[in-house]
Amino acid sequence: MNLALVGYGKMGRLVEQLAPQFGCSVVRRLDSKNNAGGAGINGENFRGVDVAVEFSTPEAAAANVEKLAGLGVATVTGTTGWFEGLPRVRSLVEQNGAGLVWSANYSVGMNAFMEIVSAAARQFAREADYGAWAWEMHHAAKKDAPSGTLVKLVEGMKQSGYTRAVSVSSNRAGAVPGTHEIGFDSPADTITLRHTARNREGFARGALRAAQWIAGKKGFFEFREILRALP
Repeated sequence: MNLALVGYGKMGRLVEQLAPQFGCSVVRRLDSKNNAGGAGINGENFRGVDVAVEFSTPEAAAANVEKLAGLGVATVTGTTGWFEGLPRVRSLVEQNGAGLVWSANYSVGMNAFMEIVSAAARQFAREADYGAWAWEMHHAAKKDAPSGTLVKLVEGMKQSGYTRAVSVSSNRAGAVPGTHEIGFDSPADTITLRHTARNREGFARGALRAAQWIAGKKGFFEFREILRALP
């Protein structure tokens, strides 16, 4: 399977390094130099490409994904900080008969953690004594804060019935791959749920599994929706 990398930073390079383990070959690499303003996303560059894997920046992601949808290229996008543009992207994917998988986080463990957090929120929603907090820490170079993953975790809590205020905070320092914590506190006790990524490899492996799955398919999918069907 032939991949194009749209965004060639740390995540793009890691996806390329692991791609052979998933039966994939990287045949195109686009970065800020050869894809300024999305100029590199055209029919000639994407001839013979089965799936595009997009890890760029919040400022560039929406335009990248829209152009890929316009070409009908199946895409996996892991950039966060631009998800307010998802409704438009979904419309373009459906209009052009393309396929897209999106996620705030491609770690299989994190997606299981999201289910655990939602279950806890459902329980504590019935207990008025319990307040909640949500905290995350990432490396100093991460652009968005709070992270897309933390935003998704808090959304899941609200959808599970926890409608009271959630105190949200973020830190940026050093080279931390990603730590997310959800807590519930009452006068009697404290419950803390935490996910800690050791490195970026889990994100890259999840994105490659999503690329295997979306190849040849049409439609708009969140990674959590397809986990059980992944190879």
